[in-house]
Amino acid sequence: MSAKYKILCLFTFLSVIFSSYAQDKDSISSPQTTSVFLEHTDLLSFDKDINPEAQILRGNVCFRHDSSYMYCDSAFYYEEKNSLEAFSNVRMEQGDTLFVYGDYLIYDGNTQLARLRKNVRMVNNQVTLYTDSLNYDRALNIGYYFDGGKIVDEQNVLSSLYGKYSPDSKMAVFNDSVKLENPQFTLFSDTLEYSTASKIATILGPSVIISDSATVYTSKGWYDTVADKSSLLNRSQVVSGNRILIGDSISYDKMSGFGEAFGNMCLRDTVQKVILEGQYGYYNELTEYAFATDSARFLEYSKGDTLYLHGDTLEMVTVDSLYREIKAFHGVRFYRVDIQGVCDSLQFNTKDSVLYMFRAPILWNEQYQLLGDTILIFMKDSAIDYAHVKEYAFAIQHVDSTYYNQLKGSDLKAYFEGESVRLIDVEGNAESIFYPLEKDGTKVGLNESKSGFLSIWLKENKLEKLKIWPTPVGSLTPIPDLKPEQKTLKDFKWYDYLRPKDKNDIFTVHSREILADEPKRSNKFVH
Repeated sequence: MSAKYKILCLFTFLSVIFSSYAQDKDSISSPQTTSVFLEHTDLLSFDKDINPEAQILRGNVCFRHDSSYMYCDSAFYYEEKNSLEAFSNVRMEQGDTLFVYGDYLIYDGNTQLARLRKNVRMVNNQVTLYTDSLNYDRALNIGYYFDGGKIVDEQNVLSSLYGKYSPDSKMAVFNDSVKLENPQFTLFSDTLEYSTASKIATILGPSVIISDSATVYTSKGWYDTVADKSSLLNRSQVVSGNRILIGDSISYDKMSGFGEAFGNMCLRDTVQKVILEGQYGYYNELTEYAFATDSARFLEYSKGDTLYLHGDTLEMVTVDSLYREIKAFHGVRFYRVDIQGVCDSLQFNTKDSVLYMFRAPILWNEQYQLLGDTILIFMKDSAIDYAHVKEYAFAIQHVDSTYYNQLKGSDLKAYFEGESVRLIDVEGNAESIFYPLEKDGTKVGLNESKSGFLSIWLKENKLEKLKIWPTPVGSLTPIPDLKPEQKTLKDFKWYDYLRPKDKNDIFTVHSREILADEPKRSNKFVH
């Protein structure tokens, strides 16, 4: 630290101290001036060559001022000025609870200010202040140090460049290069208040708390050093391994590993590249369980496009120490450039990169819509490998205007190539409606078929090849002969109004129209 910076810090601290000192002085009545008495000395003499204004005292010197006693090996006593200088083995006693030691003392009985230098100790029961420069105000019973010092009690060791301690209130204030050392953690701060009675540290400036399990970054709050609990404000952070918990305010219990965040909560996993957000949430660093609600959002950004997922409630748990399992409950909506979806509940496993959608799930890709009882989305290198629609499967492709290609069956798998559907397989009670196109893009008619199985290959979102087996039944109806009821299969519904439009639209609430005879769906998470 440069000399210029030290001087600037000193002036800043002294201005705060003197302001506090003046306020403290104003809060009490000015003490009536009393005399400093010489109680004992082995030798008293006068020597104008040594000090023409003082009585020179040597051996077992003792002074008394009101109820305070001061001891030393030798002293200069300025009786007319009601002051003294004490040398070697200096000791001040204030009642039976406060003792101050040092090598040198200047004491003014009129202001009741004692200035102690070199090897200074202020002892108040189980609390000891160490410094080389201490100003002690007897009237206020407050000690100030301004050139480095530390306070030690049964629980902690606190050090700083500047500090203040009040034996009456048991409160200490620390400024500049503050360090609190505890067997369980170390706290570094710019400004700190500390109660030697409650062992609670009040954080008033940029601070870092380091322990074996977590590192905390904060600028305001408090830390109970006995219970290992804290309340942190001003967008504090708790870093545990590769996970970072952030909130407008955080309540953190180190012993249980529980961190509770209020307002703009964010939990980031820097290894798995996932983020959990909400207006309220918590994280247990021991069990590695996380919870978020109130505008809750989950982000997965490991490769390529980011997945944005919303649910009324989100949970994230650790699986096999490296992987995450995310669960979303009620009002689930998600958006990624290549896929969008809605459902009532959802589960995503980072280990096998499978996303499970339950209860009235709908999945969109470009102009495709997939419906079913349950939808499983299998990812590969963060891209979609294939989607598996289990039971009541219904795939719809918007062709144009009111025309839709449609596939329906008991089970459906849609395989992707890049961001587009390449192949669709339907198993069991397969039904289809397609509009074959001429080379110029005009519709030939409506091709309707029924069979046990069906496979369709697509290229650039157009029909490339169709395979129907074992005993297909079908017909082709020219466009002019089509009746409205022929254009859709049973249970057809185009839910484009529910489709999330962007990452912010996942929070929009929509009411879904339920068909009168819609099949009853399941809602079970995968175990």
